[in-house]
Amino acid sequence: MHDTHPLLSRFGFERFSSRKESNMLIVLVPEKDLIPAVKSLLEEQHLELKTVVATDERRTHQRFFIRYIFAVPKEAVFFAVELSVPSMTATFPSLVSVNQAFALYEQEIKSFFGLEPVGHPNPSRIILHQHYPKDLYPLRKDFAWNTSFPLQTEDTITEVQGVLGEGIYQIPVGPVHAGIIEPGHFRFSVLGEEIIKFEAELGYVHKGTEKLFETLPLEKTLSLAEHISGDSSVHHALAFTQAVETLSEGVLPERAKLIRMVCAELERLANHFNDIGFIMLDTGFSFGGSHGARLRERIMQWNERISGSRFLRGMIIFGGVNRDIEETLADDLADDLELLETDFKEVITIAKDSDSLYNRLKETGRLEKQIADDYGVVGVPARALGKAMDARVDFPYAAYEAVQFAVATEEYGDVHARFLVRIKEVYQSFRILNQVLALLPFENSSLKTPLGALPANRMALGMVEGWRGDIVTFVATGSNGKLDRVKVRDPSFINWQVVPHALTRDIVPDFPLINKSFDLSYSGNDL
Repeated sequence: MHDTHPLLSRFGFERFSSRKESNMLIVLVPEKDLIPAVKSLLEEQHLELKTVVATDERRTHQRFFIRYIFAVPKEAVFFAVELSVPSMTATFPSLVSVNQAFALYEQEIKSFFGLEPVGHPNPSRIILHQHYPKDLYPLRKDFAWNTSFPLQTEDTITEVQGVLGEGIYQIPVGPVHAGIIEPGHFRFSVLGEEIIKFEAELGYVHKGTEKLFETLPLEKTLSLAEHISGDSSVHHALAFTQAVETLSEGVLPERAKLIRMVCAELERLANHFNDIGFIMLDTGFSFGGSHGARLRERIMQWNERISGSRFLRGMIIFGGVNRDIEETLADDLADDLELLETDFKEVITIAKDSDSLYNRLKETGRLEKQIADDYGVVGVPARALGKAMDARVDFPYAAYEAVQFAVATEEYGDVHARFLVRIKEVYQSFRILNQVLALLPFENSSLKTPLGALPANRMALGMVEGWRGDIVTFVATGSNGKLDRVKVRDPSFINWQVVPHALTRDIVPDFPLINKSFDLSYSGNDL
């Protein structure tokens, strides 16, 4: 089957079999053409890789499929290169030689589907720790979610590469950390206090989220999406509902779109206030830490007032929103946001007078732009290197095309740059919220559109700009019209890879500061 979409001729893909599904243009590429096809999209068309999705379709097609999904800004379509992987061979060519961004996806596919990336420089298993049986592939269709299996009791010690040499020591940290931080194991190789090498072992909060999506009734999947990463409940719910709504071809009421934006920007404000405060606190500037926590609490109280949940859970539903923001409440929120913005400006003005604060932030945890490009870094760390990438602008959803705001960027890529990007984004969130509250219609406006039956054997993608970076959710239905595959790509899955590269000039006491400047999710990575 051949689609006639103009992107096919523009990208030079007319010779391949293609089809349009929802918001995806899918091109089936033979294995021999995979590397040149993907290389042309990256190097000639300058497209951004957004996710790589494997599916087990042996029951219907006797094979697996891998889809490499690229974003085409301003086109409202995602371009997917589709590779067929026969179940008898269960191998596929690695694309790491084309771009480092493919490496982790290929390891994930090997870990969860048992497909071997031929030519991968380090095809080791990720997320699943050593006590999982080696031949266990949880996302294959013949693996039941409630399968019991014996834990491996031998060779379960994590192999740490480390650095050997006179005077070099290793410092293990975690997986259990102080406070309420999620678990993850860090290993520092140090010479004195200087960090020579940093390694992170994640996967301690792997919950089988993607498998659970396949087993739950549709009405229960939204709660699962909200709990992928607790501090991003709204944005994960938005990405998931957008994908499902795209499948059903439903049209959201304008009021619902605007209320969704209110929720999204409140979530962004709460987390940016938290990060800005903790970055200051990690330098010893307690004033900033206290006020960051205080400002966050103001937003959390508004979240509860609007939705009944401090994390806005239950607010996003298929086809719209669950609660209204009535005129009086909207006016109160607008008034308080004005006070909050003034309050925030005062805190930042005082912080700028602290030489010790800015001396700690500058030149610390610098990430090189080439490294960020190689790994496909997204969100705040990317914008701190001058990349003006933001799904709200490049792929506008809800009603973001109706408001004016700027994409916040810096250039230097250190902790200071990431700190400033967050400050700028706070001001832009205030700007967006003021416009949205002024646009809210209060008469003859509904909150939701009933979701129709999902079509069988279809797929779609949802993408939103979470406060960490873009969140991408792929959904596909089976022959019965029920969810057959849900693939979630949290920004932390991408950005955890570059944290070691941001530590190569720093000392151990700077690690908490650098780590907080990325503020990545363990749960969003581990799923």
